[in-house]
Amino acid sequence: MLLEIPKVLNAEQLQLVRDKLDTAGDAWVDGRATAGHQGAQVKRNLQINEHAPIAIELGDLILAELERHPLFISATLPNHVYPPMFNLYQGGMAFGSHVDGAIRQIPGSRMKIRTDISATLFLSEPDTYEGGELLIEDTYGVQSVKLPAGHMIVYPATSLHQVKPVSSGARLAAFFWVQSMIRDDGQRTLLFDLDSAIQRLTQSGADSHALVQLTGSYHNLLRMWTDI
Repeated sequence: MLLEIPKVLNAEQLQLVRDKLDTAGDAWVDGRATAGHQGAQVKRNLQINEHAPIAIELGDLILAELERHPLFISATLPNHVYPPMFNLYQGGMAFGSHVDGAIRQIPGSRMKIRTDISATLFLSEPDTYEGGELLIEDTYGVQSVKLPAGHMIVYPATSLHQVKPVSSGARLAAFFWVQSMIRDDGQRTLLFDLDSAIQRLTQSGADSHALVQLTGSYHNLLRMWTDI
């Protein structure tokens, strides 16, 4: 499932994040520092050192907002979330076609997560840079994504994807991965569709007994498929 999550950060939070990233100085490092063998061959960008205090501070801000975002929770059913990282593309920088690694170790711990879902949170307004589209290959072909600042895209981490060269301006973004309680993307999509339908029926004042039955089916499927 490829889904846009709108308004993860508001205008005030975006300004705070961009101001801090603009003055991060030596915390910006070569993006290949965290890339695997395959990714390092096609990755050309800058990235905030994931151990730097600014990465932890801004990552915590984003995680706090995601915990309160009902669409993110419904769509991803998170079990663990990798601390957000931050990247910068400018002057022709790009990230060629690749697939994210299946397992990542949380910085500063021995904990490892399975990367079921990839997420990119756009931090720059799309009219401030040329290029920089996120291209994602799914069952319906190649999807081109370039969202307003503060909006986020989530998609299966199994997808081939790339970032097109940024020919002018600068593209700032946060990115991270989610280990979902539901490993299978098809099952996760089915649960999301069912949950969305239940919410719409609730708002419409639909028959309460039917809603209880549907809600029961949702939770029974969740119980059947959950992997925690």
